[in-house]
Amino acid sequence: MTLWTAVLLASSICVALKGLGYLVPPRLLEAPRPARIADLLTVALLAALVGVQTLASGQEIVVDARIPALLVAGGLLLVRAPFLVVVIAAAVVAAVLRLWGLAS
Repeated sequence: MTLWTAVLLASSICVALKGLGYLVPPRLLEAPRPARIADLLTVALLAALVGVQTLASGQEIVVDARIPALLVAGGLLLVRAPFLVVVIAAAVVAAVLRLWGLAS
């Protein structure tokens, strides 16, 4: 199987799943349990993506300036800082750590 065959197959499956979603009766999706599961899956997926992007570099786990930057961002989000402040503060923390040679 070539790369393009795999891409086209995955794309076709995604379109088919999206089409099947329109066939599900709305009363099933509006029930409390499916709505709660959808909310939790969204958070879990986002957390997994952040974890992978923070700790992975190719096939190896890397501990570098991204971890303290993520901790600073998480702390600022807990105190409800504006999103732009969170992003800038995390970037500054990572840049300063790299500048001082404390992290790669």
